Amino acid sequence: MKNRYTDLIEQIYEFPQEDFEVIDNSLLFNGIPLMNVIDQYGTPLKITYLPKISSQIQKAKRIFNVAMAKADYKGKYTYCYCTKSSHFSFIMDEVLRNDVHIETSSAYDIPIIKNLFQQGKISKETFIICNGYKRQPYINGIAELIKNGFVNVVPILDNMNELPLLEKAMGSRKFKIGIRIASEEEPNFEFYTSRLGIRTRDIIDYYKDVIRKNPKVELKMLHFFINTGIRDTAYYWNELNKSINVYTSLKKLCPELNSIDIGGGFPIRNKLNTDFDYQYMADEIIRQIKAACQQKKVKEPDVFTEFGSFTVGESGAVLYRVIDQKVQNDKEVWYMIDSSFITTLPDTWGIKQRFILLAVNGWEREYQRVNLGGLTCDSEDYYTMESVKNRVFLPMFESKNEPLYVGFFHTGAYQESLGGYGGIQHCLIPAPKHVLIDRDDNGNIITRLFAKEQSAKSMMKILGY
Repeated sequence: MKNRYTDLIEQIYEFPQEDFEVIDNSLLFNGIPLMNVIDQYGTPLKITYLPKISSQIQKAKRIFNVAMAKADYKGKYTYCYCTKSSHFSFIMDEVLRNDVHIETSSAYDIPIIKNLFQQGKISKETFIICNGYKRQPYINGIAELIKNGFVNVVPILDNMNELPLLEKAMGSRKFKIGIRIASEEEPNFEFYTSRLGIRTRDIIDYYKDVIRKNPKVELKMLHFFINTGIRDTAYYWNELNKSINVYTSLKKLCPELNSIDIGGGFPIRNKLNTDFDYQYMADEIIRQIKAACQQKKVKEPDVFTEFGSFTVGESGAVLYRVIDQKVQNDKEVWYMIDSSFITTLPDTWGIKQRFILLAVNGWEREYQRVNLGGLTCDSEDYYTMESVKNRVFLPMFESKNEPLYVGFFHTGAYQESLGGYGGIQHCLIPAPKHVLIDRDDNGNIITRLFAKEQSAKSMMKILGY
């Protein structure tokens, strides 16, 4: 009977895969031998594989350009990166190598925009799509950018009260705006309609009664966003179709309207057996927009997308060492890791998010069903599902002298910001080291320590000691 960990994975999944392979019983992630990285830096360890970011951007650009070519679509495609997915400078540097544009969420994005411009990484022609609920500091920052000559700053109205604030901040200057549609939530959601955006039934009247009568304001974009992102589901296609119909109706009244923003990005893989037909989804989006515009006899809009998790998610991984095995009863075996899920992967306990989980070494060992536990005293600091058929199977923990390492993959979006990067963590478990991995022009691996493990001294300072 084949009961080695390597046999288990190969029997259940098509393996090796694009991002993962095993050589000498140890895992490689995007061609990076992870045991070499662990030997150099130790664990717990966060890693970011920068080339994956560029490859994701280029993939999406290629997919949408192919979709537009197939449909003989007349509008243009623009790729925007959602900064809220990860604001780190190394992420922005890699993103902006790919001739992309930016979507912001709060007033605190504006200093980042200024810094990127000062470094020559964006220009005053870069599209800055300003989403989110806008308080006065955000309004002031948007107005400052526009007054300083950023010609493609487009504040997206989340509600009708934002327009008077923008007018006041802009003085006599003309400016562009967009409108966010308040989409309906999924049928299983707690609420019927998103709290964000303007109700569909109000948009046309709002344009006719307010925006059209204002010579300072130019409506350029309609923004469609749903929390699920782009999915091949009846719910998604229904919401997209309703938003396209709003666009075509509004376009007949508003000739300067020329863009639709498909907010919510492509999904990313969080299981080894997940495979998304991205090309089909892009083809269908473009087909539906074109068909609706032809039916209503209006010009096809330029299409913007806002990809955050898709851009950075698959670049990230977190590596842990199993430091102990505990048997709590006849059935429950616990592997204790050298960190905390609440600290390093807050989505796993906050929204029960699942990531790809694989052993880093020990693939030749027999496997067993286990639960993974973190170091905090919180009963929620555990991970139990989604490795193999909703259960976690990992190689045997043989002894503390023969270390076992595990990795969670495609963790590059949101975890640092949700976990309070550089702040105070539950039970004062320190934030781990963070290593950036790149390749030079010859394909050679380059590693760089971005952040050391959080120190007791830094935490004491935050706490006022």
